[in-house]
Amino acid sequence: MERWRGKVAIVTGTSSGIGAAIATDLVKHGLQVVGLARRVDRTKELASELKNEAGILLPLKCDISKEEEILSAFVYVNEELGGADILVNNAGVLNESLLGEGLTEEWSSMLNTNILGLSICTREAIKSMKQRNIDQGHIVHINSIAGHYDLDKPGYHMYSATKHAVTALTEGLRKELVSQGSKIRVTSISPGLVNTEMIRVGMKIEDVEELLKNKPCLKPSDVSDVVMYVLGSPSHVQIVEVTMKSVGEINL
Repeated sequence: MERWRGKVAIVTGTSSGIGAAIATDLVKHGLQVVGLARRVDRTKELASELKNEAGILLPLKCDISKEEEILSAFVYVNEELGGADILVNNAGVLNESLLGEGLTEEWSSMLNTNILGLSICTREAIKSMKQRNIDQGHIVHINSIAGHYDLDKPGYHMYSATKHAVTALTEGLRKELVSQGSKIRVTSISPGLVNTEMIRVGMKIEDVEELLKNKPCLKPSDVSDVVMYVLGSPSHVQIVEVTMKSVGEINL
């Protein structure tokens, strides 16, 4: 991770959970981390907690489902910080919604954040890197094991579809960059069940806390550990996909 010290990383969805854990670890490794979040006050609190660490967390209000806010965030990064070296697409939306009965707005929120928002952030990060002839940048998608097979429980198939799209986009971008002779790396990290606020908000289960207590699940820090490993790998190594589950976890 030493080669990233002082570099600029953008992390989406830093108000809680996995995004907050990743932002924290990157700051501790000495990076300038731009934390994009709708609830920016939470990221500001985290920034205050990290003020004595080697790097710095710069909170920025941004709704990843809105292109104009993403573009504004990248203008700030490019003009004030010199551009992005790392992008971690972590922000995501989970809505339990049946395919035969679900609400269009529930589907739209997942599609707009999980696919379009991720794609717009990726496009702008790639442009930022190429404009500065940065050929050692890294794009990390926080995907899901739901992007590799169909879930058993009804209500999560639209979410699964968005994550299957991330899997396809990761490999598509990797091949595109290779065809252009670029050494910018792209990685998809696909965790199983993680104990996060998104699960509590998105799952229509009577007692989510009871589920999380009785079902093996990962911690946000577990996912962040893998992100640090991927970023810290030698520059000639391309880690394309990482899947991870807690010991004893079965499919949802």
